[in-house]
Order: sequence, then C-alpha cells, then structure tokens
Amino acid sequence: MSLFVQKYGGTSVGSIERIQHVASKVKATWEQGHQVVVVVSAMSGETNRLMELASSITSTPAPRELDMLLSTGEQASIALLAISLHHLGCPVVSYTGAQVRIHTDQAYGKARITAIDTDKIRQNLATKHIVIVAGFQGMDAEGNITTLGRGGSDTSAVALAVALKAEECQIYTDVDGVYTTDPRVVPKARRMDRITFEEMLEMASLGSKVLQIRSVEFAGKYQVPLRVLSSFQPGAGTLITMEETKDQSMEQPMISGIAFNRDEAKITLLGIPDTPGIAAEILTSVSDANIEVDMIVQNVSKEQTTDFTFTVHEQDCQAVKSLLQKTVQHIGARDLIVDQRIVKVSLVGVGMRSHAGVASKMFATLAKESINIQMISTSEIKISVVIDQKYLELAVRALHTAFDLDAVD
Repeated sequence: MSLFVQKYGGTSVGSIERIQHVASKVKATWEQGHQVVVVVSAMSGETNRLMELASSITSTPAPRELDMLLSTGEQASIALLAISLHHLGCPVVSYTGAQVRIHTDQAYGKARITAIDTDKIRQNLATKHIVIVAGFQGMDAEGNITTLGRGGSDTSAVALAVALKAEECQIYTDVDGVYTTDPRVVPKARRMDRITFEEMLEMASLGSKVLQIRSVEFAGKYQVPLRVLSSFQPGAGTLITMEETKDQSMEQPMISGIAFNRDEAKITLLGIPDTPGIAAEILTSVSDANIEVDMIVQNVSKEQTTDFTFTVHEQDCQAVKSLLQKTVQHIGARDLIVDQRIVKVSLVGVGMRSHAGVASKMFATLAKESINIQMISTSEIKISVVIDQKYLELAVRALHTAFDLDAVD
C-alpha cells in the first residue's frame, strides 16, 4: 500500500461532469488499496470571476479580504468532489487549508507555506478515508486565510506530499506529460518519460507552463517524485525525479527540451559612462520596485562609453521605462530604447555537462535559417538566446530537428 497525493487543476474540475470523472479516477486509485490525498483547484475561470467581482467594487481591494474571497473557489471544488465520491460509495472528507492547518506567512496573495499539521489527515487515512484538501490556501499565525498566488495548488500538493512522505505527487492536468517543446509549435514534439528536477526547473522558469515553478523547487528540495499526467486520457505521464535515479548505463541525451517565452521585453541604455557602479545605479531602482531582470549584456565602445541591455517580463516594461527616465538623465545616457518584439528560446539538458559543442551547433542552426541572435545567456544545463519574435516558430522547429528531438513516425 502506497500513499499518493493527487492534484487536479481548474480544467480538470471545470464542470460537474469533469468533477465526477475525477471522482471515478480517485476511487480507482483508492480501490487498489492505496491511501489517497487529493488537492483541488477552483473550477476553471472561477478565480478570475471572483477577482472581477472584487475589481467591480474597487481597483485596490483589501488584501486580507481578497484572500478571503478567492479561497472560496477551492472550497466549492472540494465539497463538490467529496459529494461525488460519497455518491460513489467512498468514505471521504474534505478540508480547507485552514482546517488542515497549512501554516503560512502573512504575505496575502503570495503567501509561503511554513508548516503543515498532518495529524488530522493521518487519522482519516488510517480509517481508510479519502482526504480532499483545498489547494492554493492556508492560514497565517493569527488564523487569517491566506492564498499562495496563481498556480499555488501545485505548491499545496507538493508540500502535502513532503509532509506526508508520499510515494509520489501526481499532478493531473490537461496534457499527458512534459514534452520536448510545445506541441502546438512543433507537431513532432514528443512526451518525455522522465526529466530531472534541474531540467524541469529550467523549463518552468523559461516559459514552460506545465508546472508552477515554486512547486518544482519545493519537490526538488525535498526529493519528492513528481508525475505529470492527463486527467482525460490514460498513460504513465512524465516522472520528474533526481538525476541519479536515471539508468546510469544509458548515455544522457545532449538536449532534453526546448523552452521559449514570448512575454519578454528588452531595455537598452545607449552611451552610458564606462565607470564602476553604473550597472548598479541602473538596476537598483528596478530591483527596489521588485521587478525581476533576466538576461544582461554590456558592450564597451572605444569612446569610453558602453551600451547596457537587459530583459524583463513584458508586463513590467512600461514600469521599468518610467523608473529609468530620471536615471538616464542623471548618468547622461544618450538614449533609452525599449523593444517588445523579442522572444527568448532556450535549450535545456543535463547532458550539456558531458557534451561539447552545444552552443556552436545551436548558433549554426539559427544562422542557417538567417535568424540573428540579439543576446545570449548560458548556465551549466541551459543556453538561451533572444531573437526577433517573428522567427520564434522557425527557430524552435529548426532546433528541435537539429538536436534529434523529433518524434519518430
């Protein structure tokens, strides 16, 4: 008998019919003799609906009350799933995050889990009950309801799997696993049977939307195996685990997948003084505004000036532009240029550690397609380039083929 934590997202519980389908899947696992803890998101679109209700009153709702409101979406889902399982003859009990005692800090809207009291869940499991827990929520030290931010149900599931020492944390979604890249861009993309935490963390941070990045970090830190499966079709999905658990007799592929992100903007300051402290002065105001900077490139010219370029999320572009207006004048920059017509394309793979020539092959492949590279960033298991957005699909398809990732017909 094993203990499994299963998480079902908003699409998986988007209607009564889908909730009943989820109930049948949970029942099937339970009937195999396993202990089952289920984490559920709000029904698809419900969180947005609740946000719109709050926004119709004020553009700045009180954070505490907004969390109180948003948490009701998951409360409805867990109750409906529990009712469905009762109807199927299963012993089941549902809990909100506060009832389970998922403890968090006081950062409303983006709280972080600090501890989980598992006594109540363990007692229910011991009496062969299925336990359903509302994802995305917890409570602070004063008993106030908090939410974990968008995608927080994945984090809830992983945290419960860690606390309960589950065999696996199974994330059920609308795709049947993690693919080498987005199948909508590359029809020949193939589902991976396994991927390491390192690779999945890079894929998630670089634009892959399959898993929420905090949940991957959490699972990797505590080495809880994650499995991504489809709610709507059978299959083994993709197992996300430690590199050491892979068959060491098999040579690692050079590249495991290709991630891309359309939501990028490039900021360039031209003709700034080439003196110590300038980079810090430029980025301090951006950092103070809690805006994340991604790739950074600095080019020094013969005139003792430099061009300083960095990328941010597209939604932060205008805020950064406004923040830098005074800085530009203060440091005497010649111009400030904003480019929102860019994308980032990244190769990811732990196999890079033992294969030379990945970068040169990537650059040669793009050059063959007449795609100009604007910026480059590398790490031990990743190479990212910034290119013009009009070349995104061409670049991803060419690289996918060049690195032998296409599915075999």
